[in-house]
Amino acid sequence: MDAQTPVTQAPPRAPASPYALLALLMAMTAIGPLTLNILVPAVPNLVATMDADLGTVQLTISLYLFGLAVSQLVLGPLSDRFGRRPVVIAGLTLTALASVLAIAMSSIGALIAARIIQALGASTGLVVGRAIIRDLYDRERAASMIGWVTTVMVVAPMVAPLIGGLLDTAFGWESIFVFVAVMSFAVLTWAFAALPETRPDHVTGGGVRFIAGETRKLFGDRNFIGYVLVASIATATFFAFLGGAPHLVIGVMGRSSAEYGAWFALTAFGYMVGNLIAARMSPRFGVDNMIRAGVGLQILGAAASIVLATLFPLGGPETVFPAQFLLSCGNGIFLPNAIAGAISVRPQAAGTASGIVGFAQMGLGAVAAQTMSYVITHSASAQPMAWTMFILAGLAMVLFMVLVKPTPTR
Repeated sequence: MDAQTPVTQAPPRAPASPYALLALLMAMTAIGPLTLNILVPAVPNLVATMDADLGTVQLTISLYLFGLAVSQLVLGPLSDRFGRRPVVIAGLTLTALASVLAIAMSSIGALIAARIIQALGASTGLVVGRAIIRDLYDRERAASMIGWVTTVMVVAPMVAPLIGGLLDTAFGWESIFVFVAVMSFAVLTWAFAALPETRPDHVTGGGVRFIAGETRKLFGDRNFIGYVLVASIATATFFAFLGGAPHLVIGVMGRSSAEYGAWFALTAFGYMVGNLIAARMSPRFGVDNMIRAGVGLQILGAAASIVLATLFPLGGPETVFPAQFLLSCGNGIFLPNAIAGAISVRPQAAGTASGIVGFAQMGLGAVAAQTMSYVITHSASAQPMAWTMFILAGLAMVLFMVLVKPTPTR
């Protein structure tokens, strides 16, 4: 046998209490998006306190997001090499310690550095959590579990700014990092006590050469490429909306930020509904069918958005958000299944695959959001945004149909 070939035993037995593990994975996953958004309300206070310009202070957000994306490329392979549990423990520890370090920072440069370190650990739950699910469950069941876990990707970003704003107003920006440190230590303690090691056993030779070989095989597999592309391109519809909708609703339509926030709740609700559908229906209909259904619903929503923008070019948010509900629901349906498909191509490298798909999502999403924010400022209607979402969803469907060979439900 090749020394670099992993010896994969039967998948670890699912825990006796899957709901307890599910709750832990949800808490781990929430760390990343919550820590990203919780500092946003404190940006004006940081500008005054640190005597820095807004652009520099904004790096505490944008570079955190960059760190969140890049670190997934590292943590995924590390979890394949050393196991899920030690990487989770190390990542949560790093987040907690970086949060404590940030409290003592007196310059904006040092605070930015602490935020980058914080992000390196905060992505642990995102990338390793998906690998843990794939270790324990087959492909279709994994899609269902990921659907449940990703509901926190809606709740955490909605709750975090409220928490951050209250803490910043009452106690100052330092209290935000105290909160994150306490929360990280709490989840760390929980993981230390309850998280089992789930990675299948590998031979001693499963080191750097093995991980590199698995990475090459992943990129040489058209199914994997198809799942990654559909996950990143179809998700970019949501990021394009995030980049364009605030200016469209507030700047062009003349509505308040509070009204925009209220309407945006409809989008978040749509994503959560899609997650719940994926969680319940994926084991029955299979990953590939759910991806087709979800992306198809996105195409329908984008088409509806084009029609509404054409019929009511001077309309308000009511001509934008109902169609976006369909897009977000489709996103919630297909994404857990696309992730499950990607990490199931080579289960022995589920961590590496999870890191690649996570990085692709965030990277392309950031480009889509930034590009749309520029395009929409030069438009007086929702047409450019609607057509962009339609093209992205259509492209994702075509690439999926061309690249992914249908896999029978298992």
